[in-house]
Amino acid sequence: MILELIAEARAAGARLGPCCEVVELDVRTVQRWLKHGPDGGEDLRRGPKTPPANKLSQHEREQIVELVTSEEFRDLPPSQIVPRLADMGIYVASESSFYRLLKELCLNAHRGRQRPPKNNRPKEHRATGPNQVWCWDITYLRAPVRGQFFYLYLFLDVWSRKIVGWRVHDSEDNELAAKAFVEICEAEGVDPSGLVLHSDNGGPMKGATMVATLEALGVSRSLSRPRVSNDNPFAESIFRTVKGHPSFPDKPFQSLEDASAWVAGFVSWYNEEHRHSGISFVTPAQRHARQHERLLDHRDEVYAAAKARHPERWTRQTRRWDRHPTVRLNPAHTPSSIQDENPAAPAA
Repeated sequence: MILELIAEARAAGARLGPCCEVVELDVRTVQRWLKHGPDGGEDLRRGPKTPPANKLSQHEREQIVELVTSEEFRDLPPSQIVPRLADMGIYVASESSFYRLLKELCLNAHRGRQRPPKNNRPKEHRATGPNQVWCWDITYLRAPVRGQFFYLYLFLDVWSRKIVGWRVHDSEDNELAAKAFVEICEAEGVDPSGLVLHSDNGGPMKGATMVATLEALGVSRSLSRPRVSNDNPFAESIFRTVKGHPSFPDKPFQSLEDASAWVAGFVSWYNEEHRHSGISFVTPAQRHARQHERLLDHRDEVYAAAKARHPERWTRQTRRWDRHPTVRLNPAHTPSSIQDENPAAPAA
């Protein structure tokens, strides 16, 4: 059954690797099944027929439970219990076995008076069109004086990857950021009410003026976890593109005007000329204006005509020009096989 599903997905144009991720199988295992398995494709997984030799006995399991729930150890984690037992000349099982059994029996609650650690992962946001989810960040541009910098404030539309606005200032300031955001919304003709604006945890992002401005406009704020750059991947990606561009100067910018002039040229190139790899190699401006589907339909026609002229050159379907109708920021689940939702493809 599994091989039949994989074969059906591959016939529709899917690659073997993503198919295997969906069914949680190793690619090599499926390749072996395809080579030696019976026609029709069964699961072929048999599993162990005997319990492992190192499995804890029922008596040992009961002993562990009795120890960790005793008055002496009930407030301690296994990392503290196991060494103390060793000092007493007692060995029942490894520390990992203690943890595994506690998890199995739902006894692995946080112990002690300290607050349990939290995983404040940002909420997932989905964009199905332009001006629904924006992200922004600030990066350094070297100034002529050593140790001083100019600061590039950059706002990006997550769905289209278009740079919707930017500013270059000589300081990091939440008031400057708030003013820039309001001006960019006006210039783009965007009603900020309902817009999601994601950023990291920097000072300008959490400043009182910036927060008050966003709340007054009805903007939904979204913040990365502290010191987790992966929570703002689209902003990190665009800054890598900025500083990796061939025209980015090796030497410091001589003035604020020079830095602004260079950024203006880069933004024009990026939005209007650059074919972005994360959106099927159309320009951010084309996608933002929803012109990309017509362009991708034309590419499909070009490839279909080429295949009709030389069918021997294609063993499968022609290249898929994905439309990526939904783009997810900080997805709760990121199966790489869901290409149309583009869960983690910010690369420029």
